[in-house]
Amino acid sequence: MASPKKSLASRMMGRGISGRALAVAFVLFALAYTLAPPTQRFFAQRAQINALRAELNESKSALEQARQDLALWNDPKYVASQARTRLHFVFPGERQYIVLGAPQSSAQDSAPAAPVAEKIPAGLPWYTRVISSITSTNIDR
Repeated sequence: MASPKKSLASRMMGRGISGRALAVAFVLFALAYTLAPPTQRFFAQRAQINALRAELNESKSALEQARQDLALWNDPKYVASQARTRLHFVFPGERQYIVLGAPQSSAQDSAPAAPVAEKIPAGLPWYTRVISSITSTNIDR
């Protein structure tokens, strides 16, 4: 058995661990301890850069879509067609007929309808629907 007076270094050397191996292990530990925070920051910054690049690509695609929409809205025929479909506008001298109780388009069927909107007939001009929604919500309260 080892005597209590033997030092830790002499006991480790007796087991096969040299002082040189301890020094190398200490240097490696100090190196890892020193390089860990910058390495962690590097990878965090790389992830942040990738996220910002993805956001930039999304912004560019949204900008391109907005440019295409702007080009559409600069066309007078497109503006007139949108005014007819969305706002129920007509040109002077024309008559507009709105069929009540007609089946709604698939775009309106897919959107969840509010309880007030269910009471207002579809096919009315937008301004009539707004007034109806205001008066029906005041009556229900």
